[in-house]
Amino acid sequence: MSFENKVVLITGGAQGIGQGVAEVFASRGALVAIADHDDEKGAAVAAAIRNTGGQAIYISCDVRQEQDIQHFMKVAAEEYGTIDILINNAGVARWKSPYDLTIEEWDDVMNTNARSCFLATREAAKYMKNNKTGGSVVNMSSTRSMMSEPETEAYAASKGAILALTHAMAISFGEAGIRVNCISPGWIETKDYSSLSNADHSQHPAGRVGTPDDIARACLYLADPNNTFVTGTHLVIDGGMTRKMIYEP
Repeated sequence: MSFENKVVLITGGAQGIGQGVAEVFASRGALVAIADHDDEKGAAVAAAIRNTGGQAIYISCDVRQEQDIQHFMKVAAEEYGTIDILINNAGVARWKSPYDLTIEEWDDVMNTNARSCFLATREAAKYMKNNKTGGSVVNMSSTRSMMSEPETEAYAASKGAILALTHAMAISFGEAGIRVNCISPGWIETKDYSSLSNADHSQHPAGRVGTPDDIARACLYLADPNNTFVTGTHLVIDGGMTRKMIYEP
């Protein structure tokens, strides 16, 4: 898949999955704009992409703030001329007992994960609707939108909201030629892959823990401008774990 001169915006692109997605799109010829609140890491990722022959810029952005998202879109569009693809990847988690989780912590997770997804898509769509071929949005949910461990209420709720937002926005923006799809990653190791144990890998039906590249390749598929019949889709990338029946011995 070639994304030559396609303008790709990625929130939360300074590390982890977002960084992996930025690097893969840049390697396919895309013009990448990275948004994050970690200025040092974000600038370093963009510089590393440029040093390997790709094109990337970093724009400081707190996705909880509407004006920051609008600024991100404006600067990216002015730099590259338009917006073709948006990857809504920014997210935070709070692993905390529901007895102790504060409303401020709840709101922070919901605003960072779910509300930013809506705001960024709304703002990007204002540019995409003027493209001859529309545009593509990929939202990053989680397998925790469908299954849970204890003390994950805010995160699970935010990722479930992203799942619902995806199909709602796919319908609303479809007339403008804007496709909206969703990925739910499972265990994606973003730090030291070599530190994982055999048990970590073997519990997955696929035989291994995932990597950011696994998610990046899914983004390529969903964002491919030739895949005009793919919208409102939820793609689970988890090595088969959500299909595995587990009982205590």
